[in-house]
Amino acid sequence: QVQLVESGGGLVQAGGSLRLSCAASERTFSSYVNGWFRQAPGKEREFVARIWSGERTYYAESVKGRFTISRDNAKNTVYLQMNSLKSEDTAIYYCAAVRIPVRSFSTTFVDYWGQGTQVTVSS
Repeated sequence: QVQLVESGGGLVQAGGSLRLSCAASERTFSSYVNGWFRQAPGKEREFVARIWSGERTYYAESVKGRFTISRDNAKNTVYLQMNSLKSEDTAIYYCAAVRIPVRSFSTTFVDYWGQGTQVTVSS
């Protein structure tokens, strides 16, 4: 059972930055695709970004150019650097891991979730 623990959320003004961290309880990078989802009040959980072998990355259009996903193999930690934050980025952010081979990096196929961390962007 892999445990994912997020940290780094908080309150920030529009235009500001935050960095989220997701620490895994064991080495997952070779066997999983790691990423982030978010859920705003009254909305469904949505994909934000993912990272997989060869440090390949993919982003939702709404965050492309503002968010950067990365990972540190030695620390078993995935990061989400969020810049130029907007009020519409306000949500609970969840770290996720999907076992390889990946049919789809979507909520349906996530094997492990973190507990979530709140990000609030004030305008």
